[in-house]
Amino acid sequence: MILTRLTLANVRNYASLEFAPAPGLNVLIGANAQGKSNLLEAIGLLGTGKSFRTSRESEIVTTGLPTASVAGEAVVKPGPIRLSCTIALGAGGTRKRYTINGRGVRYATYLGKLRVVTFVPAHLQLVTGPPALRRALVNAALAQESAAYYAALASYGKHLAQKNALLRGLVAADEALLTTYNERLIESGTELILARRAFVTELEARASAIHHAWVGDVEGDLELLYAANVAVEVPTHDGVASAFAARLDEQRAAELVRKTSLVGPHRDDVEFRLGGRPLAAFGSQGQQRTAVLALKVAEYETLFAYGGEAPILLLDDVLSELDGERRAAFLRGVATVEQVFVTTTSEVDARAAATYRIEAAQLERVA
Repeated sequence: MILTRLTLANVRNYASLEFAPAPGLNVLIGANAQGKSNLLEAIGLLGTGKSFRTSRESEIVTTGLPTASVAGEAVVKPGPIRLSCTIALGAGGTRKRYTINGRGVRYATYLGKLRVVTFVPAHLQLVTGPPALRRALVNAALAQESAAYYAALASYGKHLAQKNALLRGLVAADEALLTTYNERLIESGTELILARRAFVTELEARASAIHHAWVGDVEGDLELLYAANVAVEVPTHDGVASAFAARLDEQRAAELVRKTSLVGPHRDDVEFRLGGRPLAAFGSQGQQRTAVLALKVAEYETLFAYGGEAPILLLDDVLSELDGERRAAFLRGVATVEQVFVTTTSEVDARAAATYRIEAAQLERVA
């Protein structure tokens, strides 16, 4: 996948922008608060239909204006494609409209047409932060790759909310209804567990190899372990469904007492280990950052392998905390990516890159 044109209107500090990025490595240089991250956010919005920076997408619209739009053209395996996402503010709240080749579509149809993998500084919390962050990473990747996964995730979320409302007493207590919700959760949750298990296995193999290529044997192997809430001995559809059902039966009384759902993939986690030890507890900040970067490049490679087409890689402020050796190794590692955007506040030695300077939302190519 290669983004060939990006058009912005009223997106944060961009009143308007026409940008024709190059294939390969695109380096965006500028001081803080000039628009580098905003530009990456816009590319991410074009690809996923959502911001990777905020859940309040009204913030994307330039202050005082009613709408913002991101449009773009890309070359993908099936052929050229035109995409757009428009955010409109109104009395009823924020609404978004998606189009593919000029035709309005639902979000589920839009998602995955232009896949992106993103790194932002907040992703450093993937190692030390709560499990929800790691689940979100896996969900975002798999939802882009598979419409079936996105459908299962949406179904699971809907029935989980309904079950929790019942457990909290917001709807009348009904044992038969609780059983029905559990059956629906087993159906969709089994699909999530199987997909996550396979994805994390692929992710670990690639992240470990990338990490080793960057730092060698000194720090030990990087491991990513899928910590499923439902323990499974036989990782087949029937095996997972049976284990899920048994676990729900075991915890039924506890769920009624605690008034919340205690079993299922909404409580999954992914563990980071370095040299056999938990990275969150024993790793330095530099080691954690390197591990997350290796994870992100591995996510890119895994989605490439899954779909047979390279996603776009977005790397915001990726170099600032790396020492010279790690920075050089990282830039060598992404030099062969089909298309990658890297923001930085300082000059970098990247001779093969298309380099742009951004100042006050004005973009100028300098190399």
